[in-house]
Amino acid sequence: MARIRTFAIVLGAVLAALTVSPARAAVVCTVIADARTGSVLLSEGRCEDRVTPASTFKIALAAMGYDSGFLVDAGNPALPFRRGYPDWGGDVWRRPTDPAAWMRHSVVWYSQQITRELGVERLRGYGRRFAYGNADFSGDAGKNNALERAWISSSLTISPLEQTVFLRKLITGQLPISPDAVAKTMAIVESSEVSDGWRISGKTGSAYPRKADGAFDRARMWGWYVGWASKDGVTLVFARLAQDEQREKRSGGLRARDALLAEWGALAARARR
Repeated sequence: MARIRTFAIVLGAVLAALTVSPARAAVVCTVIADARTGSVLLSEGRCEDRVTPASTFKIALAAMGYDSGFLVDAGNPALPFRRGYPDWGGDVWRRPTDPAAWMRHSVVWYSQQITRELGVERLRGYGRRFAYGNADFSGDAGKNNALERAWISSSLTISPLEQTVFLRKLITGQLPISPDAVAKTMAIVESSEVSDGWRISGKTGSAYPRKADGAFDRARMWGWYVGWASKDGVTLVFARLAQDEQREKRSGGLRARDALLAEWGALAARARR
């Protein structure tokens, strides 16, 4: 009887394991370029296809916000959460937020306060001067929501290759903004050390594509991770874009980040051959 119970327990565990599907996302593109020269050192996949930037746009928006003077430093302005603001990010979105917390927790409503301060015309002007994708800040057609979500599954699109060009201009001081705005933007982008000595700074982004009827395709989430990596005087800029093959619970951006960080040593070695 004890053997039967043991067998049943083992069989149950095996069947349970078989019913759990691992997270599956196809890598759409991985691109790495030399920040000093702009030379593309590694390009795999469809790196010229434009999709929504989602929260990776926060890097560009921070640069705009600091250059315009609306953002002051990492701690200012600290803005209060108000009823009616997007709060699907949990408790960290329902509290006063400053630029550092905005970037760290990817707080959508804080982005919306910056875009409302700038307005569509200034956003479009910055986007064109930054050569940020299609620089289209019109939002969803007929919905008058440009300042709420143009960068989230809407009109603004950018390719992985264009992400690296923008990032290179940012970190080498080639954007048409003040050096102070550049420094403050770079300071709030999260950084981490990886085991082989690289220091990586980057931003995730997650969003759903649209179906033909305009509804979100929740089984095909985009996952971005873009940024720069430095080691021994060498700086590389990178972009990773993935897309889910089935509906997943964890954000595509976080999974894209974790995958790229795990692969970074090998990717950087191939890029520098």
